[in-house]
Amino acid sequence: MSVKKIAVLTSGGDAPGMNAAVRAVTRSALDKGIEVMGVYRGYNGLIHGDMFPMDMRSVSDIIHRGGTMLYTARCLEFNSEPGMQKAIATCRENGVEGVVVIGGDGSLRGARDLSVRGLPCVGLPGTIDNDIACCDHTIGYDTAMNTCIDMVDKLRDTAESHDRCTVVEVMGRGAGYLALNVGIAVGATSIIIPEIPYDFERDIISRIKKTYSTGKKHFIIIVAEGVGNVIPMVERIQAETGIESRATILGHVQRGGSPSVRDRVLASNMGYYAVSLLAEGKSNRVVAMQRDRIIDYDINVALDMKKPFDFDMYTVANCISM
Repeated sequence: MSVKKIAVLTSGGDAPGMNAAVRAVTRSALDKGIEVMGVYRGYNGLIHGDMFPMDMRSVSDIIHRGGTMLYTARCLEFNSEPGMQKAIATCRENGVEGVVVIGGDGSLRGARDLSVRGLPCVGLPGTIDNDIACCDHTIGYDTAMNTCIDMVDKLRDTAESHDRCTVVEVMGRGAGYLALNVGIAVGATSIIIPEIPYDFERDIISRIKKTYSTGKKHFIIIVAEGVGNVIPMVERIQAETGIESRATILGHVQRGGSPSVRDRVLASNMGYYAVSLLAEGKSNRVVAMQRDRIIDYDINVALDMKKPFDFDMYTVANCISM
């Protein structure tokens, strides 16, 4: 049975392209005669009724903006049964019959929890970590990679000028996809990621010394944040090689900025697809992109999937970055 009113929210860490997804959800729903409520600050707003009716103009001039116009927040209350039931009751009070949730793994789990309790939900993977197994590229991932590349290219200028080694920490607490792709793109001497155990002497010191012996005097090391503190790494590199070394933690700059073409198009297609699912009476789904096609999975299947790591790409990186 088709829904007559839906809500859209963004949850967890913000990712460039979330606004494009909100825009697509809103306009696709209105085009189908479905009312749309925008929910502020994720599940927190869903619990406390912090929502407002959206029209075509509510989402004008946001497709190019980073962040999320709906804001986002963590919500510990939603992790409890009373919190979830309160969110469902709030939706029913406002006539909301379905919800589009845009966010990462935790946000999608929240969508599943609502679905199994009778509130239809569709999730859109929005995270710069690209760690949603059912999706080749998540909303925000491409922009974050390009932001990192731009920052590291600037760091390279000063590293080269001073014959330095620069150790750059990028985001990725439990996933090295961002670090691996950025490392290849910037020609990093070493790429340290959580998926592959590393030996400091073999994977960093020896590679620096070998590269130095071929005539190179400056070095870029890319480290995913989940690996550990980059400050001790820098101190050890300088002590063992004699090369002046500096650490740079890119931090939340990676989340910001105008979304790339790829992220805008991906988010727009996913948003349209999500509304189509709800309009067809389908729920408990996750929208995904695989092999450049937009598809959907049962949310339980999607959350149980394990994303294979591209070890071949890691081998390529080690081969060509000396």
